[in-house]
Amino acid sequence: MPALKEISFEYARQIASVKGLQPSKVIGTSTLRFSKGTSDKLQVITWDEFVRTANSRNLAVYESGGWMKLMRKH
Repeated sequence: MPALKEISFEYARQIASVKGLQPSKVIGTSTLRFSKGTSDKLQVITWDEFVRTANSRNLAVYESGGWMKLMRKH
């Protein structure tokens, strides 16, 4: 598997759109996720809120082989 590389939020948004993913957070927390929709534990949020929350928590989106993961910036 190729190494994870940091990608922009805009590129992450493009990948999410193709895969049918939405920016979400775990209800009652600031934990971010990509999801296919809401559940009893996840709330779909705007991309602006997703980016603001990620930046405030020093998180970036990393990608490898089409998979995306939120991690603390290196």
